[in-house]
Amino acid sequence: MEKQSTKGRTKNGKGGYSNITVKKETAARFRSYSKKFNKSHSEVLDGMIHYFKENNLDPFGEGTKIIVDSIKKLERQMMKKIDRLIAIIKNMEKTSIRPTYEMMLILYEAYVKDGRKPKREPVKLQEERMDFLEPRNTVPKTEHDRILQEFKEYKKRCTEIIDNVEKVEPMMGKPYLKINMGIGEFESLKYQLK
Repeated sequence: MEKQSTKGRTKNGKGGYSNITVKKETAARFRSYSKKFNKSHSEVLDGMIHYFKENNLDPFGEGTKIIVDSIKKLERQMMKKIDRLIAIIKNMEKTSIRPTYEMMLILYEAYVKDGRKPKREPVKLQEERMDFLEPRNTVPKTEHDRILQEFKEYKKRCTEIIDNVEKVEPMMGKPYLKINMGIGEFESLKYQLK
C-alpha cells in the first residue's frame, strides 16, 4: 500500500514500512476510506485493528452481528419511548391545551362582538395602618398565666370555704348557714379580699 522509503526511514521517523498484497479494488476502497480521516493508511489500519481488539470483534464472525442486533434493539426501544412521548403530548393537547385555546377563542370573539372597551378599575392601595400604636385589650402571656394561677388558687380557697359551710336548723326561727372557720382564718380571708 505505502512504499518503503529509502534506508528504512519514514517521514515521521517511526519505523520502516512493509508491503501487503491486496486486490486493486480493496486498495482503492481503503484509500478512499482513509482519506475521510485525514490520516495515513498505516494510522487508519492500526486504528481499525485496535478497535476490533478492544471490542473483541471478529469482522467475519458473530461480532458484527451482535453489534448490529444491539443497535437495532436500542433503536426499537428509542422508537417505543418516542411513541410514548408523542402519546403524552397528544393527550395533553386534547385534555388541556385545546380546550383552553377554545375557551380563550370564545371569550375573545365575545369581546370583539360586544365592541365595548373594558373599564379599567383604579388600583386600590391598602391604607397604612397606624392602630398598632394604640393600646389594645390584650395581656402579655406571663401576666395572663399569673392571673390564671391566682384564679385557680382563689377557686380552690372558695371551694374549701363552701365545704366548711353547715346548715343549721334551730327549733325556733329561720334556718341559717354556719361556716366552720377559726377567727384567724376569717381575718386572713378578710385581708385577702381587700
